[in-house]
Amino acid sequence: MQQAKVLDKDFLIGMIGGQGNINPEWQKRSALLRRESIDKPVIYVGTGTCGLGAGAEATLAATKKYLADKNIDAEIIEVGCVGLCAVEPILDVQLPGKNRISFQRATGDKVDAILDGAFHGQLAKEHVLGQYRANNLEAWNNAVFIDQHPFFAPQTRWVLENCGIQNPQDLGEYIARGGYAGLYKALKTMSDVDVCNEVEKSGLRGRGGGGFPTGKKWQFARVQQESQKYLVCNADEGDPGAFMDRAVIEGDPHRLLEGMALAAYGIGASKAYVYIRAEYPLAIRRLEEAIAQAEANNLLGHNILGSDFSLKMIIKKGAGAFVCGEETALIHSIEGKRGMPRPRPPFPAVKGAFGKPTIINNVETLANLPYLFRVGAEQFASIGTAGSKGTKVFALSGKVSRTGLVEVKMGTTVRDIVFAIGGGIANGKAYKATQIGGPSGGCIPEQHLDIQVDYESLKTVGAMMGSGGLVVMDEDNCMVDVAKFFMDFIQRESCGKCIPCREGTRRMLETLNRITRGRRNETERQTLERFQSVVNLEQLALMIRDASLCGLGQTAPNPVLSTLRWFRDEYEAHVYDRHCPAKACTELISYAINNEKCKGCTICAKKCPAEAIIGTLKSPHYIVQDKCISCGACMDSCRFNAVAKI
Repeated sequence: MQQAKVLDKDFLIGMIGGQGNINPEWQKRSALLRRESIDKPVIYVGTGTCGLGAGAEATLAATKKYLADKNIDAEIIEVGCVGLCAVEPILDVQLPGKNRISFQRATGDKVDAILDGAFHGQLAKEHVLGQYRANNLEAWNNAVFIDQHPFFAPQTRWVLENCGIQNPQDLGEYIARGGYAGLYKALKTMSDVDVCNEVEKSGLRGRGGGGFPTGKKWQFARVQQESQKYLVCNADEGDPGAFMDRAVIEGDPHRLLEGMALAAYGIGASKAYVYIRAEYPLAIRRLEEAIAQAEANNLLGHNILGSDFSLKMIIKKGAGAFVCGEETALIHSIEGKRGMPRPRPPFPAVKGAFGKPTIINNVETLANLPYLFRVGAEQFASIGTAGSKGTKVFALSGKVSRTGLVEVKMGTTVRDIVFAIGGGIANGKAYKATQIGGPSGGCIPEQHLDIQVDYESLKTVGAMMGSGGLVVMDEDNCMVDVAKFFMDFIQRESCGKCIPCREGTRRMLETLNRITRGRRNETERQTLERFQSVVNLEQLALMIRDASLCGLGQTAPNPVLSTLRWFRDEYEAHVYDRHCPAKACTELISYAINNEKCKGCTICAKKCPAEAIIGTLKSPHYIVQDKCISCGACMDSCRFNAVAKI
């Protein structure tokens, strides 16, 4: 890691202290950092984890080669994810005097054509995502503004305002966009009591799942008479389908650090931990760079910005255990112990890490704070619902046309997220459900699509906000299979400390496995066990919910309870008819050959491992159901679409 750059102190203090407008030289420098004025081309490449997964490394290499071959003097900047993961890799071009314009699906082999078009004023229309608005810059013809794109238009981006826009490795850019102004304001004009009161007044609630009022939580730790207190950022993002924390840290790491400094000042903590899973190497590298930059510029460390407040920032890498998302298990891991929950009280705010008062907030909660302190509690609370203020970030994935990271006002409906922002169900399929809140959450069926994203309203349909995973499912998804997937995940990730969670989730998974099993692989005893376990499935789920030690165990049965509530007919079809309506459960699927489509090529018969297909060359074939093992090899190998599930 390179030595951190030290910014001019007068410029830094002037900008974060709100005096930038009175100094023309600072104004000019700030505008350059925001790239409102450039003297040579700038190429931005989205190299967040999602972009790299889509081929951004080849895009970056091709961009460098193109500029070298054409002898073009241009700056290349690697940025984080702008949110629209479905069209990665994303490459932006900004020419002197013109708006920054963004190109989608810019794989390495497309870079030359895209850049040729941009430099010669002839855009590759199939790759144009949109252009950014800017004052005093020329707009591109025949290119929509990106804030009019259906994915971005309905969003309200507070936490994500800089992601994909700024260079995450440049402290100066963050400051030029208002960064650290909130921390300066708090340290210079507010006491710790004022800070906690401001957060409480804003209505900000924990974005990690429980939704406890953040300011109220801080007050518990603030009033503790201890010389040492700790702040912990929970970046242990373990929910399947969730990638919000990773994207925020990769794209805007200083936002998290500023939020953590504000929180630590409010509760009186002098040490802060970022607990982040080791599977996020890019996010960890970005954090390490940002911490070094902040320390070099007196934004972290001793006597921050000349105040009496000091803060040491420590990165603690987790080993990917889902249970360490639970705050007491996380604390044990920080202490070097096995990550296992403990009974509460005492709560961590009273007795947490190393026996000292500790506040644990997740990434999104802390990333809201710079904006909150910049604009004030009243403006922050001006959007949202009566009980849920501000915005919420969701990782939108699954069977939806536009997957990615979205940020919407609290109170937005699930329908708007899935259909307006996400573009609806992919491939013309019918909507079935949305799993919200990860393994601890529940599903939103079609009849409740208009429910608002709100902590209380989601509970009325058996779901919860959770950390923000939002997985969309279509008609091809079996809800029993979905419940089995989440139960398998939960059972494997159980820490094993309490019997209800350890043994109860295992029994529930066994039951789900039994009802998705076909007759051919079942003995008479197993048939009896199958019906006995089904009778007790719901009762067992309720017992686990009521008797488990920690929040993860208490919410473990939610996927089953939720799918039972809204899709009981699918469970009944599996139990009584041994039929999967979605044709997704392998052992309950049968295959048949359409005589009119079959050409008698014999390929399916040759591929069948059970020799269950009979027929002669150039004559329709037939599947012997008693021999068929439902492997699907016949359907995969048929070139004439003559094999179908029944």
